[in-house]
Amino acid sequence: MAKKSKIAKSKKLLAKRNAYEAAGVRKENKFSTRGVNRCKVTGRPKAFMRFFGLSRLTFRELALKGELPGVVKSSK
Repeated sequence: MAKKSKIAKSKKLLAKRNAYEAAGVRKENKFSTRGVNRCKVTGRPKAFMRFFGLSRLTFRELALKGELPGVVKSSK
């Protein structure tokens, strides 16, 4: 699990960005690498799979349960 402080910080930054977009103010980021992709379930920043929006650990759990449509094991 990610630290609660990091999750709270990323939520706060996301809320701030949404407020800017809603107000019509476009603020350019100085650096494109500031945005951090996080797992939607656990908040884990590492081993993130963009296509699913999940970390590899969460992806594996959900795939083995059969909760991700179209995902099958490559070996039996």
